[in-house]
Amino acid sequence: MSQPLFLQSVMQEKIWGGTRLRDEFGYEIPSDHVGEYWAISAHPHGVSIVKNGPYAGMGLDQLYAEHRELFGDRTEPVFPLLTKILDANDWLSVQVHPDDAYGMEHEGELGKTECWYIIAADEGAEIIYGHHAQSKEELRQMIEDKEWDDLLARVPVKAGDFFYVPSGTMHAIGSGILILETQQSSDTTYLVYDFDLKDDQGNLRELHIERSIDVLNLGAPANSRPVEEKVDHLSSTLLVANDFFGVHKWVVNGEVQFEKTQDYSLVSVLLGKGSLQVDGRLSNWKRGPLYFDQRYSRVDAIRKRDGINCQPSIIVKKS
Repeated sequence: MSQPLFLQSVMQEKIWGGTRLRDEFGYEIPSDHVGEYWAISAHPHGVSIVKNGPYAGMGLDQLYAEHRELFGDRTEPVFPLLTKILDANDWLSVQVHPDDAYGMEHEGELGKTECWYIIAADEGAEIIYGHHAQSKEELRQMIEDKEWDDLLARVPVKAGDFFYVPSGTMHAIGSGILILETQQSSDTTYLVYDFDLKDDQGNLRELHIERSIDVLNLGAPANSRPVEEKVDHLSSTLLVANDFFGVHKWVVNGEVQFEKTQDYSLVSVLLGKGSLQVDGRLSNWKRGPLYFDQRYSRVDAIRKRDGINCQPSIIVKKS
């Protein structure tokens, strides 16, 4: 009998982190400065552990290595995706990620394309999404001259906004924002500007100016265009689809039945609670991550409970 897999995952403390993972999601956190919850991860810097079923206690990295049949016998050598929830209590560094070719050549791991769904945002919250330099030469000069106000493209955000952040995009998350991030399984980041933040020992972090200039794209980022479809009790919005992942937002208001269309799905419930029935077996849902393996031919029903929409963001690996 198939069942969804629930995960115990790693909290990452950051100088810019806060307490919203505890306050809004009910997670236990190790301090008042938790910036990232690596909710679905097989990356060596924070591996999720299966909590239920026959694979309980097994790391997601080991599960992928030893039971590839659960993932549609995918050919990627390592589990290719990473889902995080980020709590930005202060500005994150201005940064950029390389593509796969540059990442493998210079860092020995994949590059990073990612995307952001804004779960919550304080009034006036902003992100940095792109830059205004017209050439690599101008980019270098503006960085060297610290012309940050003229260089950085600031964008106001609110809950429900979505941003596609392909490799090569200059970006930063601003204070007062809670984000669901879907990305390639990589931890390679080049820092361009860190707002002169210091760690607990009073040290500035190392910047990576040359490699940042190497990989930064020119021109405004091309955000995705969501496509919404409504059927009965389901509102389904395709937020983005690329060579690495597809991201769907589901708003469930009643009972919905699904047929399997992908090798596997990663699910993050962002609002409300409900129930999931697979092969006649019922599981209750609340905020948090879970994983559907490829053996499901059918999800019998997802039901809304207690008058609250069950609003998952569904991350599906493309075939």
